[in-house]
Amino acid sequence: MAGCGGLERAAIESPKARSRPAAVRKPARQSDPSSIAASHALYASAVIHELNGELETALGEFCQAALRDPSDEWLMLEVSRRLIHHRKLEKAAEILSIGAAHSDASGAVLARLAIVYSQLGRTAESQETSRAAIRKAPATLPAYQTLYVNYMQAKQPRQAIEVLEAAAKAPKPDAGFLIGLSELFVSYGTQAPKEKEAVNAEALTLLQRAQKLVGPDPALKMKIADGFTLLGQGDAAAEVYNDLLANPHNLPVLQESVHARLANIYLRSSNKEKAQEQLQALIRADPTNPQPYYFLGHIALDQKKPAEAVECFSKTILLSPDFESAYYELANAQLMMDKPSDALATLEKAREKFAVGFTMEFFSAVASIQTRDFDRAIRHFTAAEVIANATDPKRLNHFFYFQLGVAYEQRKEHEQAAAAFEKSLELSPDFAEAMNYLGYMWADLGKNLDKAAALLEKAVKAEPKNAAFLDSLAWVYFKLNRHQEAFEYITRAVQLSGEPDPVLFDHLGDICHALGRKEEAREAWKKSFKLDPKDAIKTKMERLGEAP
Repeated sequence: MAGCGGLERAAIESPKARSRPAAVRKPARQSDPSSIAASHALYASAVIHELNGELETALGEFCQAALRDPSDEWLMLEVSRRLIHHRKLEKAAEILSIGAAHSDASGAVLARLAIVYSQLGRTAESQETSRAAIRKAPATLPAYQTLYVNYMQAKQPRQAIEVLEAAAKAPKPDAGFLIGLSELFVSYGTQAPKEKEAVNAEALTLLQRAQKLVGPDPALKMKIADGFTLLGQGDAAAEVYNDLLANPHNLPVLQESVHARLANIYLRSSNKEKAQEQLQALIRADPTNPQPYYFLGHIALDQKKPAEAVECFSKTILLSPDFESAYYELANAQLMMDKPSDALATLEKAREKFAVGFTMEFFSAVASIQTRDFDRAIRHFTAAEVIANATDPKRLNHFFYFQLGVAYEQRKEHEQAAAAFEKSLELSPDFAEAMNYLGYMWADLGKNLDKAAALLEKAVKAEPKNAAFLDSLAWVYFKLNRHQEAFEYITRAVQLSGEPDPVLFDHLGDICHALGRKEEAREAWKKSFKLDPKDAIKTKMERLGEAP
Protein backbone atom coordinates (compact mmCIF):
# COMPACT_ATOMS: atom_id res chain seq x y z
CA MET A 1 0.00 0.00 0.00
CA ALA A 2 1.28 3.46 -0.90
CA GLY A 3 0.23 5.46 2.16
CA CYS A 4 2.11 8.64 2.96
CA GLY A 5 5.28 7.25 1.44
CA GLY A 6 3.56 7.09 -1.93
CA LEU A 7 3.66 10.87 -2.34
CA GLU A 8 7.15 10.96 -3.76
CA ARG A 9 6.67 7.73 -5.70
CA ALA A 10 3.59 9.16 -7.35
CA ALA A 11 5.65 12.03 -8.72
CA ILE A 12 8.89 10.26 -9.54
CA GLU A 13 9.51 7.44 -11.96
CA SER A 14 12.76 6.28 -13.50
CA PRO A 15 15.08 9.17 -14.40
CA LYS A 16 16.08 7.48 -17.65
CA ALA A 17 15.15 9.36 -20.80
CA ARG A 18 12.35 8.04 -22.91
CA SER A 19 10.63 9.14 -26.08
CA ARG A 20 7.35 10.99 -25.88
CA PRO A 21 4.33 9.03 -27.09
CA ALA A 22 2.88 10.50 -30.25
CA ALA A 23 -0.46 11.00 -28.51
CA VAL A 24 0.98 13.59 -26.12
CA ARG A 25 3.46 15.42 -28.36
CA LYS A 26 0.89 18.02 -29.30
CA PRO A 27 1.06 21.01 -26.91
CA ALA A 28 -1.95 21.62 -24.70
CA ARG A 29 -2.13 25.25 -25.91
CA GLN A 30 -1.19 27.03 -29.16
CA SER A 31 2.50 27.86 -29.27
CA ASP A 32 4.94 29.66 -31.53
CA PRO A 33 6.28 27.02 -33.97
CA SER A 34 9.80 28.35 -33.47
CA SER A 35 9.48 27.89 -29.69
CA ILE A 36 8.26 24.35 -30.20
CA ALA A 37 11.21 23.52 -32.46
CA ALA A 38 13.69 25.11 -30.05
CA SER A 39 12.26 23.26 -27.03
CA HIS A 40 12.39 19.95 -28.89
CA ALA A 41 15.97 20.53 -29.89
CA LEU A 42 16.97 21.37 -26.34
CA TYR A 43 15.12 18.33 -25.00
CA ALA A 44 16.90 16.03 -27.46
CA SER A 45 20.27 17.55 -26.55
CA ALA A 46 19.51 17.10 -22.85
CA VAL A 47 18.69 13.43 -23.38
CA ILE A 48 22.07 12.90 -25.05
CA HIS A 49 23.89 14.62 -22.18
CA GLU A 50 21.97 12.48 -19.68
CA LEU A 51 22.90 9.28 -21.50
CA ASN A 52 26.55 10.39 -21.44
CA GLY A 53 26.38 10.90 -17.67
CA GLU A 54 26.60 14.71 -17.92
CA LEU A 55 23.85 15.28 -15.38
CA GLU A 56 24.18 18.98 -14.61
CA THR A 57 24.34 19.93 -18.27
CA ALA A 58 21.39 17.67 -19.02
CA LEU A 59 19.25 19.17 -16.25
CA GLY A 60 20.10 22.68 -17.41
CA GLU A 61 18.98 21.95 -20.95
CA PHE A 62 15.85 20.15 -19.75
CA CYS A 63 14.92 23.31 -17.86
CA GLN A 64 15.61 25.50 -20.90
CA ALA A 65 13.43 23.21 -23.02
CA ALA A 66 10.50 23.54 -20.62
CA LEU A 67 10.88 27.33 -20.36
CA ARG A 68 11.07 27.75 -24.14
CA ASP A 69 7.60 26.24 -24.49
CA PRO A 70 5.75 26.31 -21.12
CA SER A 71 2.51 25.46 -22.93
CA ASP A 72 3.78 21.93 -23.62
CA GLU A 73 2.26 20.08 -20.68
CA TRP A 74 4.01 16.79 -21.31
CA LEU A 75 7.37 18.50 -21.41
CA MET A 76 6.56 20.42 -18.23
CA LEU A 77 5.73 17.21 -16.35
CA GLU A 78 8.66 15.27 -17.79
CA VAL A 79 11.25 17.90 -16.89
CA SER A 80 9.80 18.44 -13.40
CA ARG A 81 9.90 14.70 -12.83
CA ARG A 82 13.63 14.65 -13.49
CA LEU A 83 14.22 17.66 -11.31
CA ILE A 84 12.27 16.12 -8.42
CA HIS A 85 14.19 12.89 -8.76
CA HIS A 86 17.50 14.72 -8.47
CA ARG A 87 16.17 16.82 -5.57
CA LYS A 88 16.22 20.08 -7.56
CA LEU A 89 12.98 21.08 -5.89
CA GLU A 90 13.27 24.86 -6.12
CA LYS A 91 13.92 24.63 -9.85
CA ALA A 92 11.00 22.24 -10.26
CA ALA A 93 8.75 24.68 -8.41
CA GLU A 94 9.91 27.55 -10.63
CA ILE A 95 9.18 25.71 -13.86
CA LEU A 96 5.85 24.26 -12.71
CA SER A 97 4.73 27.68 -11.46
CA ILE A 98 5.18 29.07 -14.96
CA GLY A 99 3.10 26.24 -16.40
CA ALA A 100 0.46 26.56 -13.69
CA ALA A 101 0.10 30.30 -14.33
CA HIS A 102 -1.79 29.67 -17.57
CA SER A 103 -5.56 29.82 -17.19
CA ASP A 104 -5.96 26.44 -18.85
CA ALA A 105 -3.25 24.68 -16.85
CA SER A 106 -4.23 21.07 -16.26
CA GLY A 107 -4.95 19.36 -12.98
CA ALA A 108 -1.84 17.22 -13.48
CA VAL A 109 0.49 20.24 -13.60
CA LEU A 110 -1.16 21.82 -10.57
CA ALA A 111 -1.01 18.54 -8.64
CA ARG A 112 2.69 18.16 -9.43
CA LEU A 113 3.36 21.70 -8.24
CA ALA A 114 1.45 20.96 -5.01
CA ILE A 115 3.70 17.94 -4.39
CA VAL A 116 6.84 20.05 -4.84
CA TYR A 117 5.52 22.74 -2.51
CA SER A 118 4.82 20.05 0.09
CA GLN A 119 8.34 18.67 -0.19
CA LEU A 120 9.73 22.19 0.18
CA GLY A 121 7.70 22.67 3.37
CA ARG A 122 5.52 25.35 1.78
CA THR A 123 2.40 23.74 3.21
CA ALA A 124 -0.10 26.58 2.71
CA GLU A 125 0.86 26.92 -0.96
CA SER A 126 0.74 23.15 -1.34
CA GLN A 127 -2.78 22.97 0.05
CA GLU A 128 -4.01 25.89 -2.06
CA THR A 129 -2.53 24.41 -5.23
CA SER A 130 -3.93 20.94 -4.43
CA ARG A 131 -7.43 22.39 -4.13
CA ALA A 132 -6.95 24.24 -7.42
CA ALA A 133 -5.94 20.94 -9.05
CA ILE A 134 -9.04 19.23 -7.66
CA ARG A 135 -11.29 22.02 -8.93
CA LYS A 136 -9.68 21.71 -12.34
CA ALA A 137 -9.83 17.89 -12.45
CA PRO A 138 -11.81 16.30 -9.56
CA ALA A 139 -10.39 12.84 -10.27
CA THR A 140 -6.73 13.87 -9.83
CA LEU A 141 -5.51 11.51 -7.11
CA PRO A 142 -2.07 13.12 -6.44
CA ALA A 143 -3.82 16.35 -5.42
CA TYR A 144 -5.96 14.56 -2.83
CA GLN A 145 -2.93 12.59 -1.72
CA THR A 146 -0.87 15.73 -1.17
CA LEU A 147 -3.62 17.33 0.89
CA TYR A 148 -4.02 14.13 2.91
CA VAL A 149 -0.29 13.93 3.65
CA ASN A 150 -0.13 17.60 4.62
CA TYR A 151 -2.95 17.18 7.13
CA MET A 152 -1.53 13.96 8.57
CA GLN A 153 1.91 15.54 8.99
CA ALA A 154 0.24 18.47 10.75
CA LYS A 155 -1.51 15.99 13.08
CA GLN A 156 -4.94 16.95 11.76
CA PRO A 157 -6.47 13.52 11.12
CA ARG A 158 -10.06 14.78 10.94
CA GLN A 159 -9.22 17.09 8.04
CA ALA A 160 -7.18 14.30 6.43
CA ILE A 161 -10.06 11.81 6.44
CA GLU A 162 -12.42 14.49 5.11
CA VAL A 163 -10.09 14.86 2.11
CA LEU A 164 -10.32 11.11 1.44
CA GLU A 165 -14.09 11.12 1.86
CA ALA A 166 -14.35 13.96 -0.66
CA ALA A 167 -12.14 12.03 -3.08
CA ALA A 168 -14.45 9.02 -2.78
CA LYS A 169 -17.23 11.21 -4.22
CA ALA A 170 -15.20 12.41 -7.22
CA PRO A 171 -17.11 12.07 -10.51
CA LYS A 172 -16.09 9.50 -13.12
CA PRO A 173 -12.99 8.09 -11.40
CA ASP A 174 -10.99 5.42 -13.18
CA ALA A 175 -9.82 2.15 -11.65
CA GLY A 176 -6.34 3.49 -10.86
CA PHE A 177 -7.81 6.43 -8.93
CA LEU A 178 -10.03 4.13 -6.86
CA ILE A 179 -7.20 1.71 -6.11
CA GLY A 180 -4.86 4.49 -5.00
CA LEU A 181 -7.58 6.05 -2.86
CA SER A 182 -8.23 2.67 -1.25
CA GLU A 183 -4.55 2.52 -0.31
CA LEU A 184 -4.82 5.93 1.35
CA PHE A 185 -7.80 4.80 3.43
CA VAL A 186 -5.80 1.76 4.58
CA SER A 187 -2.86 4.06 5.40
CA TYR A 188 -5.16 6.18 7.55
CA GLY A 189 -6.45 3.09 9.37
CA THR A 190 -2.93 2.03 10.35
CA GLN A 191 -2.36 5.47 11.92
CA ALA A 192 -5.80 5.73 13.55
CA PRO A 193 -6.46 2.22 14.97
CA LYS A 194 -9.79 3.17 16.55
CA GLU A 195 -11.16 4.03 13.10
CA LYS A 196 -9.47 1.16 11.28
CA GLU A 197 -12.57 -1.01 10.89
CA ALA A 198 -14.62 1.81 9.36
CA VAL A 199 -11.95 3.07 6.98
CA ASN A 200 -11.05 -0.46 5.89
CA ALA A 201 -14.70 -0.99 4.99
CA GLU A 202 -14.51 2.14 2.82
CA ALA A 203 -11.25 0.87 1.27
CA LEU A 204 -12.95 -2.40 0.42
CA THR A 205 -15.87 -0.60 -1.24
CA LEU A 206 -13.42 1.37 -3.38
CA LEU A 207 -11.63 -1.80 -4.47
CA GLN A 208 -14.94 -3.39 -5.41
CA ARG A 209 -15.78 -0.30 -7.51
CA ALA A 210 -12.35 -0.48 -9.15
CA GLN A 211 -12.86 -4.15 -9.96
CA LYS A 212 -15.88 -3.25 -12.08
CA LEU A 213 -13.89 -0.66 -14.04
CA VAL A 214 -10.47 -2.22 -14.31
CA GLY A 215 -10.66 -3.82 -17.77
CA PRO A 216 -7.86 -6.15 -18.95
CA ASP A 217 -4.91 -4.34 -17.32
CA PRO A 218 -3.03 -7.11 -15.39
CA ALA A 219 -1.01 -4.67 -13.26
CA LEU A 220 -4.16 -2.96 -11.95
CA LYS A 221 -5.84 -6.31 -11.39
CA MET A 222 -2.82 -7.38 -9.37
CA LYS A 223 -3.11 -4.27 -7.20
CA ILE A 224 -6.81 -4.94 -6.63
CA ALA A 225 -6.08 -8.52 -5.57
CA ASP A 226 -3.24 -7.37 -3.31
CA GLY A 227 -5.62 -4.87 -1.73
CA PHE A 228 -8.22 -7.58 -1.11
CA THR A 229 -5.51 -9.70 0.54
CA LEU A 230 -4.40 -6.86 2.81
CA LEU A 231 -8.00 -6.29 3.87
CA GLY A 232 -8.45 -9.95 4.76
CA GLN A 233 -10.64 -10.78 1.76
CA GLY A 234 -8.80 -13.94 0.74
CA ASP A 235 -11.59 -15.40 -1.38
CA ALA A 236 -12.04 -12.17 -3.36
CA ALA A 237 -8.28 -11.90 -3.87
CA ALA A 238 -8.02 -15.53 -4.99
CA GLU A 239 -10.76 -14.95 -7.56
CA VAL A 240 -8.81 -12.07 -9.12
CA TYR A 241 -5.49 -13.92 -8.99
CA ASN A 242 -7.02 -16.96 -10.67
CA ASP A 243 -8.49 -14.71 -13.33
CA LEU A 244 -4.99 -13.38 -14.00
CA LEU A 245 -3.64 -16.92 -14.37
CA ALA A 246 -6.43 -17.75 -16.82
CA ASN A 247 -5.15 -15.12 -19.28
CA PRO A 248 -2.05 -16.42 -21.09
CA HIS A 249 -1.02 -12.95 -22.29
CA ASN A 250 0.23 -12.06 -18.81
CA LEU A 251 4.00 -12.03 -18.38
CA PRO A 252 5.63 -15.12 -16.83
CA VAL A 253 7.08 -12.97 -14.03
CA LEU A 254 3.58 -11.78 -13.17
CA GLN A 255 2.29 -15.35 -13.19
CA GLU A 256 5.01 -16.40 -10.76
CA SER A 257 4.02 -13.58 -8.41
CA VAL A 258 0.38 -14.63 -8.65
CA HIS A 259 1.21 -18.24 -7.80
CA ALA A 260 3.15 -17.03 -4.75
CA ARG A 261 0.28 -14.84 -3.57
CA LEU A 262 -2.29 -17.59 -4.08
CA ALA A 263 -0.11 -20.04 -2.18
CA ASN A 264 0.03 -17.57 0.71
CA ILE A 265 -3.77 -17.15 0.72
CA TYR A 266 -4.39 -20.90 0.67
CA LEU A 267 -1.80 -21.54 3.38
CA ARG A 268 -3.45 -18.98 5.64
CA SER A 269 -6.88 -20.47 5.04
CA SER A 270 -5.52 -24.02 5.60
CA ASN A 271 -6.56 -25.05 2.10
CA LYS A 272 -3.57 -27.35 1.79
CA GLU A 273 -4.57 -28.99 -1.50
CA LYS A 274 -4.80 -25.69 -3.37
CA ALA A 275 -1.69 -24.38 -1.63
CA GLN A 276 0.22 -27.41 -2.88
CA GLU A 277 -0.96 -26.74 -6.45
CA GLN A 278 0.40 -23.18 -6.34
CA LEU A 279 3.67 -24.21 -4.69
CA GLN A 280 4.22 -26.91 -7.31
CA ALA A 281 3.57 -24.30 -10.01
CA LEU A 282 6.25 -22.11 -8.43
CA ILE A 283 8.70 -25.02 -8.52
CA ARG A 284 7.95 -25.63 -12.20
CA ALA A 285 8.59 -21.96 -12.90
CA ASP A 286 11.81 -21.91 -10.88
CA PRO A 287 13.12 -25.27 -9.57
CA THR A 288 15.94 -23.46 -7.74
CA ASN A 289 13.63 -21.46 -5.44
CA PRO A 290 13.91 -22.92 -1.91
CA GLN A 291 10.74 -21.28 -0.52
CA PRO A 292 8.13 -23.54 -2.21
CA TYR A 293 9.93 -26.67 -0.97
CA TYR A 294 9.96 -25.24 2.55
CA PHE A 295 6.21 -24.63 2.61
CA LEU A 296 5.50 -27.98 0.96
CA GLY A 297 7.49 -29.53 3.80
CA HIS A 298 5.25 -27.81 6.36
CA ILE A 299 2.16 -29.11 4.58
CA ALA A 300 3.60 -32.63 4.60
CA LEU A 301 4.20 -32.36 8.36
CA ASP A 302 0.62 -31.23 8.92
CA GLN A 303 -0.58 -34.18 6.85
CA LYS A 304 1.52 -36.59 8.97
CA LYS A 305 3.77 -37.40 6.01
CA PRO A 306 7.22 -36.98 7.56
CA ALA A 307 9.07 -38.77 4.73
CA GLU A 308 7.77 -36.20 2.22
CA ALA A 309 8.64 -33.44 4.66
CA VAL A 310 12.21 -34.73 4.97
CA GLU A 311 12.56 -34.68 1.17
CA CYS A 312 11.22 -31.12 0.92
CA PHE A 313 13.30 -29.66 3.75
CA SER A 314 16.41 -31.43 2.44
CA LYS A 315 15.90 -29.74 -0.94
CA THR A 316 15.40 -26.41 0.80
CA ILE A 317 18.77 -26.75 2.54
CA LEU A 318 20.47 -27.95 -0.64
CA LEU A 319 19.25 -24.87 -2.53
CA SER A 320 19.78 -22.47 0.37
CA PRO A 321 22.36 -23.71 2.90
CA ASP A 322 21.82 -20.62 5.07
CA PHE A 323 18.06 -21.23 5.46
CA GLU A 324 18.33 -21.81 9.21
CA SER A 325 14.75 -22.74 10.09
CA ALA A 326 14.79 -25.47 7.42
CA TYR A 327 17.38 -27.38 9.48
CA TYR A 328 15.09 -27.45 12.51
CA GLU A 329 12.05 -28.44 10.48
CA LEU A 330 14.09 -31.23 8.88
CA ALA A 331 15.16 -32.44 12.33
CA ASN A 332 11.54 -32.36 13.47
CA ALA A 333 10.47 -34.47 10.48
CA GLN A 334 13.29 -36.94 11.15
CA LEU A 335 12.13 -37.25 14.76
CA MET A 336 8.60 -37.96 13.53
CA MET A 337 10.09 -40.78 11.44
CA ASP A 338 11.77 -42.13 14.62
CA LYS A 339 15.22 -41.32 13.24
CA PRO A 340 16.77 -39.40 16.14
CA SER A 341 20.34 -40.06 14.98
CA ASP A 342 19.56 -38.39 11.65
CA ALA A 343 17.97 -35.49 13.51
CA LEU A 344 21.04 -35.05 15.70
CA ALA A 345 23.25 -35.08 12.59
CA THR A 346 21.08 -32.35 11.02
CA LEU A 347 21.22 -30.30 14.20
CA GLU A 348 24.99 -30.67 14.37
CA LYS A 349 25.25 -29.17 10.86
CA ALA A 350 23.10 -26.28 12.05
CA ARG A 351 25.30 -25.88 15.13
CA GLU A 352 28.34 -25.49 12.85
CA LYS A 353 26.67 -22.75 10.79
CA PHE A 354 24.49 -20.75 13.16
CA ALA A 355 24.58 -19.23 16.61
CA VAL A 356 23.22 -21.44 19.37
CA GLY A 357 19.55 -20.73 19.95
CA PHE A 358 16.50 -22.08 21.73
CA THR A 359 15.15 -24.17 18.83
CA MET A 360 18.51 -25.82 18.22
CA GLU A 361 18.85 -26.79 21.89
CA PHE A 362 15.23 -27.90 22.25
CA PHE A 363 15.26 -30.26 19.28
CA SER A 364 18.67 -31.59 20.35
CA ALA A 365 17.14 -32.41 23.74
CA VAL A 366 14.12 -34.18 22.22
CA ALA A 367 16.36 -36.17 19.87
CA SER A 368 18.56 -37.15 22.82
CA ILE A 369 15.49 -38.51 24.65
CA GLN A 370 14.76 -40.73 21.65
CA THR A 371 18.36 -42.04 21.65
CA ARG A 372 17.93 -42.59 25.41
CA ASP A 373 20.83 -40.30 26.21
CA PHE A 374 18.97 -38.61 29.05
CA ASP A 375 21.97 -36.85 30.55
CA ARG A 376 22.58 -35.13 27.23
CA ALA A 377 18.87 -34.33 26.95
CA ILE A 378 18.89 -32.56 30.33
CA ARG A 379 21.94 -30.51 29.32
CA HIS A 380 20.22 -29.32 26.14
CA PHE A 381 16.96 -28.59 27.97
CA THR A 382 18.85 -26.55 30.54
CA ALA A 383 20.60 -24.56 27.80
CA ALA A 384 17.30 -23.99 26.01
CA GLU A 385 15.66 -22.77 29.22
CA VAL A 386 18.47 -20.31 29.92
CA ILE A 387 18.30 -18.92 26.37
CA ALA A 388 14.52 -18.58 26.47
CA ASN A 389 14.53 -16.84 29.85
CA ALA A 390 17.01 -14.32 28.46
CA THR A 391 15.34 -13.75 25.08
CA ASP A 392 11.75 -14.97 24.87
CA PRO A 393 10.26 -16.62 28.00
CA LYS A 394 7.02 -17.40 26.13
CA ARG A 395 8.84 -20.22 24.37
CA LEU A 396 8.92 -22.11 27.66
CA ASN A 397 5.44 -23.51 27.12
CA HIS A 398 3.61 -26.58 28.36
CA PHE A 399 5.20 -28.83 25.75
CA PHE A 400 8.72 -27.79 26.75
CA TYR A 401 8.13 -28.71 30.39
CA PHE A 402 6.40 -31.93 29.40
CA GLN A 403 9.47 -33.06 27.45
CA LEU A 404 11.70 -31.98 30.31
CA GLY A 405 9.57 -34.08 32.67
CA VAL A 406 9.97 -37.10 30.40
CA ALA A 407 13.76 -36.72 30.48
CA TYR A 408 13.83 -36.48 34.29
CA GLU A 409 11.43 -39.43 34.69
CA GLN A 410 13.61 -41.59 32.47
CA ARG A 411 16.58 -40.70 34.66
CA LYS A 412 14.52 -41.83 37.68
CA GLU A 413 14.63 -38.30 39.09
CA HIS A 414 10.97 -38.39 40.00
CA GLU A 415 10.76 -35.22 42.08
CA GLN A 416 12.20 -33.12 39.25
CA ALA A 417 9.97 -34.94 36.77
CA ALA A 418 6.87 -34.23 38.85
CA ALA A 419 7.81 -30.55 39.12
CA ALA A 420 8.21 -30.30 35.34
CA PHE A 421 4.90 -32.06 34.64
CA GLU A 422 3.10 -29.85 37.16
CA LYS A 423 4.60 -26.77 35.49
CA SER A 424 3.33 -28.08 32.17
CA LEU A 425 -0.17 -28.46 33.59
CA GLU A 426 0.00 -25.04 35.20
CA LEU A 427 0.59 -23.57 31.75
CA SER A 428 -2.00 -25.81 30.07
CA PRO A 429 -4.44 -27.39 32.58
CA ASP A 430 -6.12 -29.56 29.94
CA PHE A 431 -2.92 -31.04 28.48
CA ALA A 432 -3.90 -34.69 28.63
CA GLU A 433 -0.45 -36.10 27.84
CA ALA A 434 1.03 -34.45 30.94
CA MET A 435 -1.90 -35.64 33.09
CA ASN A 436 -1.36 -39.17 31.90
CA TYR A 437 2.41 -39.22 32.31
CA LEU A 438 2.36 -37.70 35.81
CA GLY A 439 -0.59 -39.83 36.93
CA TYR A 440 1.00 -43.04 35.68
CA MET A 441 4.38 -42.18 37.24
CA TRP A 442 2.76 -41.62 40.63
CA ALA A 443 0.70 -44.80 40.27
CA ASP A 444 3.80 -46.82 39.40
CA LEU A 445 5.58 -45.35 42.42
CA GLY A 446 2.55 -45.90 44.66
CA LYS A 447 2.57 -42.17 45.57
CA ASN A 448 -0.13 -39.50 45.54
CA LEU A 449 -2.62 -42.10 44.31
CA ASP A 450 -5.73 -39.99 44.81
CA LYS A 451 -4.16 -37.08 42.89
CA ALA A 452 -3.02 -39.52 40.22
CA ALA A 453 -6.54 -40.96 39.89
CA ALA A 454 -8.04 -37.47 39.52
CA LEU A 455 -5.55 -36.58 36.79
CA LEU A 456 -6.08 -39.82 34.90
CA GLU A 457 -9.86 -39.65 35.13
CA LYS A 458 -9.68 -36.20 33.55
CA ALA A 459 -7.35 -37.46 30.83
CA VAL A 460 -9.66 -40.39 29.99
CA LYS A 461 -12.65 -38.07 29.92
CA ALA A 462 -10.80 -35.94 27.36
CA GLU A 463 -9.77 -38.95 25.25
CA PRO A 464 -12.00 -41.90 26.14
CA LYS A 465 -10.58 -44.15 23.41
CA ASN A 466 -6.92 -43.60 24.18
CA ALA A 467 -5.57 -47.03 25.15
CA ALA A 468 -2.56 -45.60 27.02
CA PHE A 469 -4.78 -43.36 29.15
CA LEU A 470 -7.18 -46.22 29.88
CA ASP A 471 -4.25 -48.43 30.95
CA SER A 472 -2.91 -45.71 33.25
CA LEU A 473 -6.29 -45.27 34.92
CA ALA A 474 -6.64 -49.03 35.32
CA TRP A 475 -3.21 -49.14 36.93
CA VAL A 476 -3.94 -46.43 39.50
CA TYR A 477 -7.26 -48.13 40.37
CA PHE A 478 -5.30 -51.36 40.83
CA LYS A 479 -2.94 -49.59 43.23
CA LEU A 480 -5.98 -48.21 45.08
CA ASN A 481 -7.39 -51.76 45.37
CA ARG A 482 -10.34 -50.82 43.14
CA HIS A 483 -9.78 -54.03 41.20
CA GLN A 484 -13.12 -54.39 39.42
CA GLU A 485 -12.92 -50.83 38.03
CA ALA A 486 -9.33 -51.52 37.08
CA PHE A 487 -10.41 -54.67 35.18
CA GLU A 488 -13.03 -52.70 33.19
CA TYR A 489 -10.55 -50.08 32.07
CA ILE A 490 -7.68 -52.48 31.30
CA THR A 491 -10.04 -54.62 29.21
CA ARG A 492 -11.03 -51.56 27.17
CA ALA A 493 -7.39 -50.60 26.83
CA VAL A 494 -6.49 -54.01 25.38
CA GLN A 495 -9.42 -53.86 22.98
CA LEU A 496 -8.55 -50.37 21.75
CA SER A 497 -4.81 -50.90 21.47
CA GLY A 498 -3.70 -50.76 17.88
CA GLU A 499 -1.32 -53.68 18.31
CA PRO A 500 -0.49 -56.17 21.10
CA ASP A 501 1.31 -54.44 23.97
CA PRO A 502 3.30 -56.41 26.58
CA VAL A 503 2.68 -53.78 29.29
CA LEU A 504 -1.09 -53.95 28.81
CA PHE A 505 -1.09 -57.74 29.06
CA ASP A 506 1.16 -57.59 32.13
CA HIS A 507 -1.26 -55.19 33.83
CA LEU A 508 -4.22 -57.32 32.77
CA GLY A 509 -2.54 -60.34 34.36
CA ASP A 510 -1.90 -58.49 37.65
CA ILE A 511 -5.50 -57.22 37.82
CA CYS A 512 -7.01 -60.61 36.97
CA HIS A 513 -4.80 -62.26 39.59
CA ALA A 514 -6.00 -59.75 42.20
CA LEU A 515 -9.58 -60.64 41.30
CA GLY A 516 -8.85 -64.35 41.70
CA ARG A 517 -9.18 -65.00 37.95
CA LYS A 518 -6.00 -67.06 37.79
CA GLU A 519 -6.51 -68.67 34.37
CA GLU A 520 -7.07 -65.28 32.77
CA ALA A 521 -4.04 -63.93 34.60
CA ARG A 522 -1.94 -66.85 33.33
CA GLU A 523 -3.02 -66.26 29.71
CA ALA A 524 -2.39 -62.55 29.93
CA TRP A 525 1.13 -63.03 31.33
CA LYS A 526 1.92 -65.62 28.67
CA LYS A 527 1.03 -63.09 25.98
CA SER A 528 3.12 -60.43 27.68
CA PHE A 529 6.13 -62.76 27.99
CA LYS A 530 5.87 -63.79 24.35
CA LEU A 531 6.02 -60.12 23.28
CA ASP A 532 8.73 -59.11 25.78
CA PRO A 533 10.32 -61.99 27.76
CA LYS A 534 11.14 -60.25 31.03
CA ASP A 535 12.24 -62.08 34.17
CA ALA A 536 9.54 -60.38 36.25
CA ILE A 537 6.82 -61.89 34.05
CA LYS A 538 8.53 -65.27 34.17
CA THR A 539 8.51 -65.17 37.97
CA LYS A 540 4.78 -64.40 38.07
CA MET A 541 4.01 -67.31 35.78
CA GLU A 542 6.14 -69.71 37.79
CA ARG A 543 4.23 -68.76 40.95
CA LEU A 544 1.09 -70.02 39.20
CA GLY A 545 2.88 -73.20 38.23
CA GLU A 546 3.21 -72.12 34.60
CA ALA A 547 6.53 -72.48 32.79
CA PRO A 548 7.03 -69.76 30.16
